[in-house]
Amino acid sequence: MFFGWKQTGRTTILAAVGAALSLCSALQPAQADPVEDFYRGKTLRVIVGYAVGGGYDIYGRAFAEWFGRYVPGNPTVIVQNMPGGGSFVAAKYLYAAAPRDGTVFGCLSQTLALDAAMNEDTASFDVTKLNYLGRLLDNVDVGTGLPGANFKTFDDARQREIVVGATGGASPGFLVPAALQKFGGAKFRIVSGYGGSADIALAAERKEVDVVGSIGLALIMQRNPKWVTEREAPILYQIAIKRHPLLPHVPAISELGLTPDGTAVLRAIGSSSEIGRSITTTPGVPAERLAALRTAFQKMVNDPAFIEAMKKREVPIFGATGEEMDEITRDVMRTPQAVLDITKALMKQ
Repeated sequence: MFFGWKQTGRTTILAAVGAALSLCSALQPAQADPVEDFYRGKTLRVIVGYAVGGGYDIYGRAFAEWFGRYVPGNPTVIVQNMPGGGSFVAAKYLYAAAPRDGTVFGCLSQTLALDAAMNEDTASFDVTKLNYLGRLLDNVDVGTGLPGANFKTFDDARQREIVVGATGGASPGFLVPAALQKFGGAKFRIVSGYGGSADIALAAERKEVDVVGSIGLALIMQRNPKWVTEREAPILYQIAIKRHPLLPHVPAISELGLTPDGTAVLRAIGSSSEIGRSITTTPGVPAERLAALRTAFQKMVNDPAFIEAMKKREVPIFGATGEEMDEITRDVMRTPQAVLDITKALMKQ
């Protein structure tokens, strides 16, 4: 009897202890998520390297509007335009001045890696240390006149002077016309210093320039689709290494070189279309935050609600991962020095 009572009592005690432990565990708060805790209540910034109204601005604002919904803690996201130097001003800000904590992002030139590869002071700006969150669109920029222009094709640009409006620095709007002028036989006269493609389009309407040196095909399809579908506007070239299905009649710049060196330069520039409209962040973001931001980006670009909302705005989305964009950047940085030297010489014209 004594033995049986002892066992029963022991079982009762153990059960009571187990129940107490379970209750304590249930009363303890759930384990905190440090990423969620960090972002809760924060305001994040997207630095757009161009003026309001252009293609980069449209995608930067679409990102800002939606991204916070997918980030742990649901922070607010705002846009700050910082034009200058073909977005290099914004890039240097991200690299050297912005907080390195995952609260500041950039929507920068798709040629940023090539710009950086040509930069003689690589110690002050290592583009491979910027971390891409992902890509919104593999963007093809084009050089286009307005409907009613007195030229139609790139061959016309080889026959007569055409004034091209451009932004500044090593932006596609300057670099591509300069390369085509030197290596493609184009008789371009380049007028640079505009804030973005929207400003250049206004200048073309005022007859200050004949051609917008670089404007996104997606932006044209959003605002003036008949320029493409009905061929109402003279599109002289597309900044790519192969022709886009919407523009089978327009040469990619990689086709327009008259020498092997020129073709290599134009091909290097054209490869930037793979970066397109991507979002990057600063160096030094803690690994767990960067991983969370990249996960959030992929949730966004794959969310049917986001895709449908962009479709209604005629803002196409063709996403890719930040890791893929980082690899493209590293590949561009491996461009042969001889090709870089030729390209850099264009910038000193």
